[in-house]
Amino acid sequence: MSFKIFINNGVFAALDKLVQTEENMTKKRRSSGRNKQGRGHVKRVRCESSGVLVPKDKAIKRFIVRNIVDASAIRDLQDSCAIEGYTLPKIYRKVYYCISAAIHSKIVRVRSVKNRRDREPPKRPGFGPRKN
Repeated sequence: MSFKIFINNGVFAALDKLVQTEENMTKKRRSSGRNKQGRGHVKRVRCESSGVLVPKDKAIKRFIVRNIVDASAIRDLQDSCAIEGYTLPKIYRKVYYCISAAIHSKIVRVRSVKNRRDREPPKRPGFGPRKN
């Protein structure tokens, strides 16, 4: 792609070297921070903490399973319950965060250039092999 400028004495000068196009630009991530891969447009979702609209494929997604009642009141409810062995229902929610809010609230961490390529999820405590 070449651009030409009209200079006062009538000479056209090409600015091929001065203009850096997208083909020559370096990329920080091969996916550009998204999971779109060929789709032109993706619907947007609201960030849980900041409320900003984020493309669904770029948002940080977490699935949260919580008890309806907090831990301190569970025992009182089980003692006063008329049905034996009744289990309280849980709340299942899919939560979306924008990148800046997820980093700020420590849901994800900034990783070094070497560790960014690692796609394996971090080790979860209590899920490793059992010790006897």
